[in-house]
Amino acid sequence: MRRAPSARRPTDAGQAFPLYITAVAGLLFLALAFFTVGRAGATKNGAQTAADAAALAAAQSYRDQLGTGFLHALRTDAAWQGIVFEGQLTAAVDVCGAALRFAKSNGASVRDCAPAHPPPSFTVAVESLRGIGKSVIPGTEGKKATATATAVVTPLCVPDASPPNQEPKPSSSKEKGDKGDEGGKGEGGEGGGGKGDGGRNDEGKGGEKPPERPAVLFLDCDGKHVTIDPGHPDRLPDTAELFAVHLAD
Repeated sequence: MRRAPSARRPTDAGQAFPLYITAVAGLLFLALAFFTVGRAGATKNGAQTAADAAALAAAQSYRDQLGTGFLHALRTDAAWQGIVFEGQLTAAVDVCGAALRFAKSNGASVRDCAPAHPPPSFTVAVESLRGIGKSVIPGTEGKKATATATAVVTPLCVPDASPPNQEPKPSSSKEKGDKGDEGGKGEGGEGGGGKGDGGRNDEGKGGEKPPERPAVLFLDCDGKHVTIDPGHPDRLPDTAELFAVHLAD
């Protein structure tokens, strides 16, 4: 007689296989989710870098215009104190062009660019040009990162009360005596002033005074002595010595 086949009992391995599949799928999903979060963080950091660069570019552009305004004020004998000591310009300025260029070079576009308080400072808001991309998390494909940064222009200079190397040279009594003798000869020498200064005008021909030379400025810029000679605009210090540019805290 043939024996009836016995029923096969399920093994433990067969029961655990679906659990393995579920666990692997879950781990894979978590890995992809963490990858998406990391990519979102990298996009956010890139946007912040672009915002910082754009804000600094705007502030540096303003600093360059401060230097130009200071030079123009010296040449035209206009008021310059507000420019150097307060960092203020009365004319309209354009700093957002530089912010646009630096934001674009760092993979972002400028959403807003405006002066901030306290002046002179500038706030730039940017948005990343690329989104996070496709991921296992719904709604992140077209999501873009945004960031904001503020840069400040800080004047470094104050009037220098003790300019360097300006000690008066003491005059000797001999020099005073020599000057007195010369004055006596000029007034009474050569036959009563026949060749003296009676026919000469000390103020120049026609009574015109020679042009006065602009006064030399002495500034203390963050502990450094800076000399500004309006008569030599080519020797003016660099604007980086007069103004500092930094990101706001």
